Amino acid sequence: MSNNEKQDISMEDVLDKAIKGDLEAFSVLYKENVQRIYTYIYYRTGNKHDAEDLTARVFQRALGHIGKYEDKGVPFSAWLYRIAHNLVANWHRDRSRKKEISIDEAPIEVQGIDLPESSMIKDQEIGALMVYVRTLPPDRQMLLILKFLDDMTNAEIATIMGKSEGAIKSLYHRTLLQLRDRMNEDNKQEE
Repeated sequence: MSNNEKQDISMEDVLDKAIKGDLEAFSVLYKENVQRIYTYIYYRTGNKHDAEDLTARVFQRALGHIGKYEDKGVPFSAWLYRIAHNLVANWHRDRSRKKEISIDEAPIEVQGIDLPESSMIKDQEIGALMVYVRTLPPDRQMLLILKFLDDMTNAEIATIMGKSEGAIKSLYHRTLLQLRDRMNEDNKQEE
């Protein structure tokens, strides 16, 4: 597939070709989605190497099952997120407990230039927040990652998670309240 052909073909056509076994078409889908899937997995696992491995497994599994994919009117990425969600759930189950990642193990990249002190404080605050986020159930972690890292709308998240937009709004509200309450409890205990 030449560059001109790629520009003239819609993503639906690319998906159709990939379903029929066109590896070049699948590579277009891969390039379109790999960074978002990696980001989702990284924030669910907190480990770069595991995230890379699981991302590769998502696309390996997708390639192996693309012929069975049925277009149900939702984005192809929803199918990939569902595969990623299942692989991460298995990853956590295989480890039999969720590992809390120290701030040192989960560096957060911050855009822009800050003074070293303010950058360090910001990184520590984000790291502390991620410790709380990783204690949430998987569906709530997924919601926050899609909302804040992938900047998706509630409608897009609802499609990926297989819920109504109203259910997503409610889950989002309850999740933020739960995070606030946990953080307040810990702050009170420290005082």
